[in-house]
Amino acid sequence: MLTQDKKQRNWQPIIKAFEAALGKNGVIQRREELITYECDGLTSYRQRPAVVVLPRTTEQVAQVVKICNQYSVPFIARGSGTGLSGGALPLENSILIVTSLMRQILSTDLENQRVVVQPGVINSWVTQTVSGAGFYYAPDPSSQIICSIGGNIAENSGGVHCLKYGVTTNHVLGLKIVTPEGEIVDLGGQIPEMPGYDLTGIFVGSEGTLGIATEITLRILKSAESICVLLADFTSVEAAGETVSDIISAGIIPGGMEMMDNFSINAVEDVVATNCYPRDAAAILIIEIDGLEVEVAGNKRRISEICKKNGARDVTTATDPETRLKLWKGRKAAFAAAGNLSPDYYVQDGVIPRTQLPYVLQEIEALSEKYGYRVANVFHAGDGNLHPLILYDNSVPGALEKVEEIGGEILKLCVRVGGSISGEHGIGADKKCYMPNMFSEADLETMQWVRQVFNPKGLANPEKIFPTPRTCGEAANASNIKQFAGVDKF
Repeated sequence: MLTQDKKQRNWQPIIKAFEAALGKNGVIQRREELITYECDGLTSYRQRPAVVVLPRTTEQVAQVVKICNQYSVPFIARGSGTGLSGGALPLENSILIVTSLMRQILSTDLENQRVVVQPGVINSWVTQTVSGAGFYYAPDPSSQIICSIGGNIAENSGGVHCLKYGVTTNHVLGLKIVTPEGEIVDLGGQIPEMPGYDLTGIFVGSEGTLGIATEITLRILKSAESICVLLADFTSVEAAGETVSDIISAGIIPGGMEMMDNFSINAVEDVVATNCYPRDAAAILIIEIDGLEVEVAGNKRRISEICKKNGARDVTTATDPETRLKLWKGRKAAFAAAGNLSPDYYVQDGVIPRTQLPYVLQEIEALSEKYGYRVANVFHAGDGNLHPLILYDNSVPGALEKVEEIGGEILKLCVRVGGSISGEHGIGADKKCYMPNMFSEADLETMQWVRQVFNPKGLANPEKIFPTPRTCGEAANASNIKQFAGVDKF
């Protein structure tokens, strides 16, 4: 067994090896200091690691991983710890490899529109680095001022502009990774298309189960000539949902198209006080369009007409940067605002076809009434990525279990209407039990073979993504036991 009791394992030679590789300041082992690392953004799951290490270079990461292999110690990579699916949740008696000190922007090549960064670089720093020259980095999670590129790679993060510009994988040209056996390997390259298997595509979104990215080559984009943000408010969620479909059907692909329900609107106004979002609206749409000036002007007119046709009471437009930022401010702060409504909240991340939006929202409301927990809805409406926030009090016995049950029902609902159990938050520890709802046994077994090729000992981020009989009741049936036998032996 890899997860031995810490008292039974002799940690001294392991810790000494880490200190030799990183120096004493690069190793954290005091119990009170380890509390910081016992969870990621999914705070309902907590487990203190045995040791935390803080490498600064690719070579140091490789040394650490080789030590873990030598002593058969499971390890988990962690960036800023903002993930919402428990992907960076430590195991008992595991090593946490934290990349937050690897925060150098190694090179900037504006002529070829690319930058090379270490995994600890914060998402928004990339745009800040190149904005003066008229460039930006498109993927923009709501946590972009604190989340790291390494974490974005692990979870294949999206953001409000993923409708038009795609998620992280669409902006990664190449990776330098440390494999789970400690080898340094280059995937992809400096150009958009490389011959051979798309190993970069396989790695992005693998949640640390295939290795650790230590250098990332990102694609940057030229800033648009013109940008306009529209805010439309509606007296019904159904009307807002129809508007989303009608805009896409008209051949317009906005840079971003977000929806917030009345609950979320009022939460945001209570905390952020933008005074932009009508408190009595059933739903609002925030729509950003960009491109050539003449194109933006035409699309602004057409979108306004579509909104009005579907019953929008008012359509506000903004082209200057300050007002645009103000219109987006509330949406970016929606998760934080939910924390003002309730002691705790549980956020899910499912995807549905746009046409199913009214039906799914009705079903979520029915689940809210059935279980007696309020649900605020914030989502990337353009690509059907839902973010229902279930409000609860974790100090109430049994509340978390009920909330997790609601979250599971929402994910199953997404799959039933032809969607997915994750759009950008990953699977991690939180959603692995629902993988069989979306994938067949053959699908899951194929994924496991890929994982086993990269990670033959099962040391890299074990017990994540895939259900295991020991940790997931829904997977504890004969077929699943057979399916995972010989692969997840930890």
